[in-house]
Amino acid sequence: MADYVGAVDQGTTSTRFMIFDHSGDEVARHQLEHEQILPQSGWVEHNPVEIWERTGSVIKTAMDKAGLSADDLVALGITNQRETAVVWDRTTGRPYYNAIVWQDTRTDRIASKLERDGHGDTIRHKAGLPPATYFSGGKIQWILENVDGVREAAEAGDAIFGNTDSWLIWNLTGGTDGGVHITDVTNASRTMLMDLESLEWDDELLALFDIPRSMLPEIKPSSSPEPYGLTRSNGPLGGEVKLTGILGDQQAATVGQVCFATGEAKNTYGTGNFMLLNTGTELVRSNAGLLTTVCYKFGDQDVVYALEGSIAVTGSAVQWLRDQLGIISGAAQSESLARQVDDNGGVYFVPAFSGLFAPYWRSDARGAIVGLSRFNTNAHLARATLESICYQSRDVAEAMEKDSGVRLEVLKVDGGVTANELCMQIQADVLGVEVSRPVVAETTALGAAYAAGLAVGFWNNTDELRENWNEAKRWSPQWDDSQREEGYAQWKKAVQRTLDWVDVS
Repeated sequence: MADYVGAVDQGTTSTRFMIFDHSGDEVARHQLEHEQILPQSGWVEHNPVEIWERTGSVIKTAMDKAGLSADDLVALGITNQRETAVVWDRTTGRPYYNAIVWQDTRTDRIASKLERDGHGDTIRHKAGLPPATYFSGGKIQWILENVDGVREAAEAGDAIFGNTDSWLIWNLTGGTDGGVHITDVTNASRTMLMDLESLEWDDELLALFDIPRSMLPEIKPSSSPEPYGLTRSNGPLGGEVKLTGILGDQQAATVGQVCFATGEAKNTYGTGNFMLLNTGTELVRSNAGLLTTVCYKFGDQDVVYALEGSIAVTGSAVQWLRDQLGIISGAAQSESLARQVDDNGGVYFVPAFSGLFAPYWRSDARGAIVGLSRFNTNAHLARATLESICYQSRDVAEAMEKDSGVRLEVLKVDGGVTANELCMQIQADVLGVEVSRPVVAETTALGAAYAAGLAVGFWNNTDELRENWNEAKRWSPQWDDSQREEGYAQWKKAVQRTLDWVDVS
């Protein structure tokens, strides 16, 4: 019998393939970055062909490291950067345009016009989302309107759309030779095109964006005993493996953190930060700037919903210190540099590079560093960058408490930034609650593996998954209440300085 589950984790800055055993322990992994294409201010793109090629490379390398073949995998799961839109030709397999990334703000006028024309409440009610540059619908509309020939190809049934999950699944299952064009409910819930109650594409929402239904993938559960498809023997796995799990990355992390009970929450620290609160089978509509989204749907069980606070720029702010400013040589150095000072020296950094997401939803905002004096050094900026990650998470946690009435007792954390122990201590200080990191910090890939493995009986139920979860480290707050509230008040002042910077009317 096959002893392992594989998971493709296609993220914003890199793609990794991980292999897990029945205990949820990592057996092997490989990871490769891909190019961040920045054609002009506010535009962020990826090359879908490069992403597919990197996916093949990481799969092959990880399998070789572990000495495994396709026969050793009981199932394959996929998790992905959500909202990043790819439109490609089903007959040639070639993308019509680069993938437009979730951080991209070129569709700000599309989103603003929808709001101005009175359609915002319709989108909020049906899709659980505000009209915003973040989501896929506006990106598809932009490609249809601005790339020659795509509208005609879409009307003819040749141009098809998917977030990066759909793009990879289509290629893994054969591409132009019978590739499966599907997505799951979690990814579909990030498009502004799916009705949250029916879990189907909605004709009224499609009409608002002028998107032909024929472009869209078929919506499936997040975990399916009936395989979505099989990988091809001429593909990177070199054999047939059942594809049985699909989850958007933040929903996958929620599953990986075993947040299966109503009221359980996790925060993922990656390119951006994403806090999800499981609301069970109840669809909770936000009044505080959060998103209502699908958490997961396992087979024919009832769909489970979540409230989500999405933050655009957190880990990528550290990347900006490295790549654009050159004040650190790697992410790990941000911690050692920030430790050179005891506090931020009065400096606050609001990294609103893509506008502000939850709970503000202000596409007119842009990044700002405030409070500078001659006293300040690069160490203060590094510290302010780590604090910005934590203050943005507090903004979301407070909105979540308003909407749900749930007060966080412990925050479960995961993702690459959690390796920064100073940042996690600051998070405990800023929130005033304990912060808990699991042994397996890459819970996004683990969640995709869990969804795939549950479908085929590799794991029997979610109780079995809970037994796999183990804490690696916990941080307790060290600030007193006055220090916490003074710092947060200054942060809120800094946020105000970022607003009304770009005209999006």
